[in-house]
Amino acid sequence: AQLHVYDDVQTCAAAFRAFCLRHNLLDFSLQVEVFRDIVWRLRECQALLRPAYRHLIYDNLEEDTPVAHDLLLEWLPGFDTALLVYDWEAGYRRFLGADPGSACRFKARCEQTLVFPESLVQSRAIQGLERRLDAALELPGETHFLFDEPCGAPLGRNPEAPLAPEASGWQLPEFVFGRFYPDMLDGTARAIAGLVENGVPAGEIVVLAPYLSDALRFALVERLAALDIPARSHRPSRSLREEPATECLLTLAALAHPEWGIRPSHFDVAYALLQAFQDVDLVRAQLLSEIVYRPKGEGAWLTSFDRIRPEVQERITYRLGERYEKLRLWLAAPREEGQPLDHFLSRLFGEVLSQPGFGFHARYDAGMAAANLIESVRKFREVAGPALEALETPLGKEYLLMVQEGVIAAQYLGGWRLEAEGAVLLAPAYTFLMANRPVEVQFWLDAGSRAWMERLYQPLTHPFVLSRGWPEERLWTDNDEYASGREALRRLVLGLLRRCRSALYLGLSEVNEQGYEQRGPLLAAFQRLLREANG
Repeated sequence: AQLHVYDDVQTCAAAFRAFCLRHNLLDFSLQVEVFRDIVWRLRECQALLRPAYRHLIYDNLEEDTPVAHDLLLEWLPGFDTALLVYDWEAGYRRFLGADPGSACRFKARCEQTLVFPESLVQSRAIQGLERRLDAALELPGETHFLFDEPCGAPLGRNPEAPLAPEASGWQLPEFVFGRFYPDMLDGTARAIAGLVENGVPAGEIVVLAPYLSDALRFALVERLAALDIPARSHRPSRSLREEPATECLLTLAALAHPEWGIRPSHFDVAYALLQAFQDVDLVRAQLLSEIVYRPKGEGAWLTSFDRIRPEVQERITYRLGERYEKLRLWLAAPREEGQPLDHFLSRLFGEVLSQPGFGFHARYDAGMAAANLIESVRKFREVAGPALEALETPLGKEYLLMVQEGVIAAQYLGGWRLEAEGAVLLAPAYTFLMANRPVEVQFWLDAGSRAWMERLYQPLTHPFVLSRGWPEERLWTDNDEYASGREALRRLVLGLLRRCRSALYLGLSEVNEQGYEQRGPLLAAFQRLLREANG
């Protein structure tokens, strides 16, 4: 049923490539092809690059693409020295084109091979749990060729790895159980609070799930905030307009510049007020926006809190009214003519929203979103500023319109950095793996979900069928899908445990968010370990 969809996509892709060639435009795929097939082949390019770089340190070979491997294999003989680092049983970026098998080609080019089988992170108990969970997740029968790593070791086993500890050297994880999903989240928050009270730094605790939805993130952050535990989330792939802090900043920017003619809806203004102030609920934010927001008038669109009837002021509360007045007066104050939008947003964040009583105060996620937005506006100004000045178009207005249309959704290096910042980290499991940062304690939520073994689907690509190693005549079957899912689950679990120092907590609920019973393969593996421990 999807064959016609693929045909349409191929037609669109070919038309887009033709458009790029016709107008001298470079999208990412064309940049790669031009560099690989044309620029790199030029003697001038190689004469510039080869003498400039004499030493190579290449980490995580298994997470890169075959095209990158081709380039470095060709360049490798020209380096004076090279250090290549390959992680066993990794390849977590397969859904983005990573090819561990292709990376194994580097081994034959190395003069010396060193293997480091012992973990410098895990406690003995976690190592023992890893070994037993590995055995519980292993597929029976022959090795599935999709994940075979031709680097001198059979699938799933490093021949130089130490033997498993004795039975006394391992322990089961702590279980956080609830009949319903909210009960599991309540238990998780209480367990984290107990760890913090016992001296575990909040920055050494991470809460992981197959997917970190907005609802799950909000529910956990609110529960932890009620216990005075700082928390932050890490979802670097989200676009700008999906972040509540970004929506708040852009809505306030539109309110401060009525000459742009961008009139936010009453709901957008209420949502911005909800994000802009501490200790405010949606009802009061909505009531305040309905009264003070006047988008049809001339000049400023926000009216004074003093003009509201006293009985309504009491409902909204005078404390919120005082903070609203401070924000309103700041937005209405005269500004330097032609002030860039990134300068405006930086001042708005620093002078108002990050202050005590306002919504961005001591909120890690809001601070990161604001930093990313300001960086995005600055880059947009540097690239498109001269052209927009020639057209006499306000840069800020054009930027807001493009974000609303989903055109601007840049990625940021800062968003991928994952460092301990004194707050509990909430992240999707694969995102945490890619950051490659160990922590003291891990929480795995929704352990009964099948999402732990489901690969990250891309609508138009397939990480195995479109790889170099896939036989052209072979069809992808249900058996292949199941086997790849089980092996991906195994690698995910081993990767997480190898980044855990001392303790693992497993979050379980009898029924999931949709009300269905949980029977995923990860839960089945732990049930097997329970039987072994009690038998």
